[in-house]
Amino acid sequence: MINRREYLKLSLGAGIALALDPRMALGKEAPTPLITRAIPSSGELLPAVGLGSSATFSRLAGSDDTAALRAVLKAMHDHGGTVFDTAPAYGASEAVAGSLARELGLTEKLFWATKLNVVPRGGESADEAAARAQIETSFERIGKRPLDLIQVHNMGDVPTQLGVLKELKAENRIRYVGVTTTIPNQYEQLEQLLKAERLDFIGIDYAIDNRVMEERVFPLARERGVGVLVYAPFGRTRLWERVRGQQLPEWAAEFGAATWGQFFLKFVISHPAVTVATPATSQARHMIDNLGAARGALPDEAMRKRMIAHVEAI
Repeated sequence: MINRREYLKLSLGAGIALALDPRMALGKEAPTPLITRAIPSSGELLPAVGLGSSATFSRLAGSDDTAALRAVLKAMHDHGGTVFDTAPAYGASEAVAGSLARELGLTEKLFWATKLNVVPRGGESADEAAARAQIETSFERIGKRPLDLIQVHNMGDVPTQLGVLKELKAENRIRYVGVTTTIPNQYEQLEQLLKAERLDFIGIDYAIDNRVMEERVFPLARERGVGVLVYAPFGRTRLWERVRGQQLPEWAAEFGAATWGQFFLKFVISHPAVTVATPATSQARHMIDNLGAARGALPDEAMRKRMIAHVEAI
């Protein structure tokens, strides 16, 4: 079983299609299609793995050299991905991605998910005028009309800001609305909101070693017909540190995982509540590797338990 670095070397250039789908060797012209998931509120299908723009993507977006990010966006599109998650809070990510997408002719081809949060420090109420101004800035940066999805970032003054988003959805300026949080002390508030509001999406953190969402949030999302965008499916860098120097188990091939990245992502998207996982990256080869997790088989419940036990034993 090859490790992530070896796999990515094999995946460069002409060898990448074969690495993603060995059946290419038999004369197939395209790799296996990406696994898709339906948005519960509409039935629209999205590829189950997309791209986030925090972390390394955000750091490069703030530099003078964005060529690598251009390559990441192109790689995502060329290999079947569409979902791009960003936020005004992610530095220059939203603006740079919007500009690069225009250069590549991808503005209308991507599913854009951005966020809204203008709550001042100290927890005061959001300024509605400032919230509307931030949304207009996002419209200008991204350039797609209507914009696919805007979510209230980290549960910031939900009554005010979700109210604005719902109004814009009614005006057909936004297609979907939702809320996000990766803050544990907000999970209970998220549960209450899921019960009280009609949302299209939530965005939350979930990983093989961070499964608290399985207990109450995921069942509620399924019951209420709400899509789930997963952030930090690698635990940011936590899981990479955990498996450093560890070989991928040979039995990972039973569900088509060729790298640790695919192992972790296949676990995440195999949960029936998950719509799309959006790991951030600033490298095209990692983008392609991540999309490989949305091809072929996914682990069943018995295999998911085996995967958890293996990671916990490391």
